Amino acid sequence: MSPRYALLLDVDGPIASPVSRSVRPEIAEALAVLARAGSPIAFNTGRSDAFVSQTVLPELYSRGLGAEASVHAVCEKGATWFSVTTPESVELHVDDAMRLPESLRDEVRALAAEHSDLMFYDETKRAMISVEQNTDVRNELYVRAQAGFDQQAAALLERHGLSERVRIDPTIISTDIEDNRLGKAFGTDRALELLRADGVDPAGFVWRTVGDSRTDYAMADRLHELGLEVAHVDVRPSDGVPEGKPYEVITYEGLLHDDAGLAFLTEAVDALEA
Repeated sequence: MSPRYALLLDVDGPIASPVSRSVRPEIAEALAVLARAGSPIAFNTGRSDAFVSQTVLPELYSRGLGAEASVHAVCEKGATWFSVTTPESVELHVDDAMRLPESLRDEVRALAAEHSDLMFYDETKRAMISVEQNTDVRNELYVRAQAGFDQQAAALLERHGLSERVRIDPTIISTDIEDNRLGKAFGTDRALELLRADGVDPAGFVWRTVGDSRTDYAMADRLHELGLEVAHVDVRPSDGVPEGKPYEVITYEGLLHDDAGLAFLTEAVDALEA
């Protein structure tokens, strides 16, 4: 049995349901099988290290993920990162240069509180700022209020003199306020550093990047720029599939988010025995 793929995975959408914010057992099992077989896996997400540690990794540990696996997490779009070993020995790294001012965090927290029936301030973020849809709220109600919230957040950036350094990045269930340098390409570079430190040669694998938005294509773009063999799996092509990509784009007709993520991971597990 030999691994075929190295995986660079967004978390929300392909791995964790954006509705329940949980990881289904079949996805955790497939990831654990791939990791045990020697497939390098790196999560490249805007989520916090706490979300990955508390929501994603326990599912993998319970299915036999061991310290010998090459599994890494790049969180907050590159601002924090760690290698997955055992729950007791995770060493977290934080790029303090990406941390937004506490005064801005306080004002965004207060702004989110004004909309607490629809959204909450994510207290687990260490560098960026995120406000997220409440799980008991219909998405269309949240999205309707999100645009107004984003305008108010933009005014806060202007008042703090941060409009040139910081951007607002809305997703389908959240708004991220982040240093301009952060992003999926930046996170990809972090992930490759972690893999190389783990003794993994990125050129020794066929790469699959997986995401649910147009911004996730930056992972495959970066790997292609580095001369690595890659295809991108889009689990929400309704966000728009860019034209003219120099690599294969894979979609699963009729499947969305973690249903499509599971379909891909099932194929990857099957490829281990091919």
